[in-house]
Amino acid sequence: MDNLRGALLMVAAMAGFAIEDMFIKLTADALPVGQIIAMLGLGGGIIFAVVLRAQGKALWSPDMANLPILLRGIGEITGTLGFVTAIALTPISSASAILQATPLAVTLGAALFLREPVGWRRWSAIAVGFAGVLLIIRPGLEGFDARSLFAVLGVVGLALRDLATRRVLPGTSSMQLSFLAFVVLVPAGILLMIFAATPAVLPDGLQAIYLAGAVTIGVFAYYGIVAAMRVGEVSFVTPFRYSRMLFALIVGIVVFAESPDRLTLLGAAIIVASGIYTVWRERKHGRRTAASLSKPAPAG
Repeated sequence: MDNLRGALLMVAAMAGFAIEDMFIKLTADALPVGQIIAMLGLGGGIIFAVVLRAQGKALWSPDMANLPILLRGIGEITGTLGFVTAIALTPISSASAILQATPLAVTLGAALFLREPVGWRRWSAIAVGFAGVLLIIRPGLEGFDARSLFAVLGVVGLALRDLATRRVLPGTSSMQLSFLAFVVLVPAGILLMIFAATPAVLPDGLQAIYLAGAVTIGVFAYYGIVAAMRVGEVSFVTPFRYSRMLFALIVGIVVFAESPDRLTLLGAAIIVASGIYTVWRERKHGRRTAASLSKPAPAG
């Protein structure tokens, strides 16, 4: 029963993120990307700051000044910049499809940089998943859109963020990490506006509602993920992250009148299937490792 509740929470969170992406895209025609990022960071940072203070916890402590926190911030900035730009400039369905490769990139990074063991089956799944990304991007072919590379940049950044999180000291709470993740977006967005020479635009009433909706729903979606991971088994709940792809397709078709072609849908299906298979293999490997560790040592 707990696993079912966890799965439902994860699906609800993914629906929330798809709606957040919708609001971001609806504002992207009128507001600069840097301003959207800065305002999302400011709104989310305020919400998490209020929650932290209500819990009696500090927003910052000196022991948080370390390399994993720095790398996590860089990954958060890179990932958000890449994905928000991709949402603004490309179909939301294709950008979301490419984003589904993030868990595969995390597994790849864990093997290369954290020396985590990855067998040939998961290496194969990673290769197949990235082939799915190539089907969506289509470099060198007629359908290639260079702007889709922003979504790839988002995958790289978010993978760096997740990998760095694994090395964050236990004393730093998830709420503090979330607060920092939003706060660093404020200067990043402002710097992007300066370098891109895009002056700030005063949002009208509807745009302000879209931005408020993006921040609020994004925060609730984050809570949904945390709750899902706490209620159910991580290995059972994690595959339901890929339901975001379904919601993104619905939003793209219904709200933005997108028509994903067959190669995009095929690429998305390959990425999702590869990701689910990787999660399944990790779960199986974890169980096998636990079983071997629980065996009594031979006598003598």
